[in-house]
Amino acid sequence: MDEFVEIPITGELDLHTFRPSEAGDLIDDYLEACLEKDITVVRIIHGKGTGKLRQRVHAALKRHRLVARFELASPDAGGWGATRVWLKSPDAREA
Repeated sequence: MDEFVEIPITGELDLHTFRPSEAGDLIDDYLEACLEKDITVVRIIHGKGTGKLRQRVHAALKRHRLVARFELASPDAGGWGATRVWLKSPDAREA
């Protein structure tokens, strides 16, 4: 049985402690929770590693209805080990 893990909603999601297979659902739930707290810019830390988790994260973000855009973080915010995500404004979500 999977354990329930409560993650603080701060606008930063660190995926290091999760299995790659959990990334999609976790990202979906986390972005929804961020919007509930009016957090519209999120940093997802996936690490550098082989790039497989980054690819999985980016695939999830590409199809997510709340994501306006995303890009690799700046060097001082994790570089290619993290992704910065901008969520759609309330008006854009309605369209």
